[in-house]
Amino acid sequence: MQLSSTRRGARLARLLAVQQLVDWGIPRDGRTASTVAAVVAEFAANAVTHGRTPGRDFALRLTLTPESVRIEVTDTRPDELPPASGRLPALPGPAAESGRGLLLVEALADRWGTGPQGPHTKTLFAEVDRPPRHG
Repeated sequence: MQLSSTRRGARLARLLAVQQLVDWGIPRDGRTASTVAAVVAEFAANAVTHGRTPGRDFALRLTLTPESVRIEVTDTRPDELPPASGRLPALPGPAAESGRGLLLVEALADRWGTGPQGPHTKTLFAEVDRPPRHG
């Protein structure tokens, strides 16, 4: 999905992601959906705040496998790469207004990082493992 690089576009990304999970049969109120919603919200907010090029959208892609949900958000600022997974700075002080989002992603997602970069884009990905099915 292509979404506008605005706060409204970021909010819409989260809502559309949760609806896609429901369409796939993943309960809206379960751990998988709430984790995916939080990760999409953070990646979309980062795309709008740090990855925005005026007049260019960001993209959201969700992929469902039997084991996990993969989230990819692509924005238009390949020069603004986040620190690698496992190399995030310490939690910022209580007065800091930013710096917690990727720490949240690291805590919630089972895997995350940067994906393939084009000359004019970067992609952040995260994977959220699904609970095993019984029976």
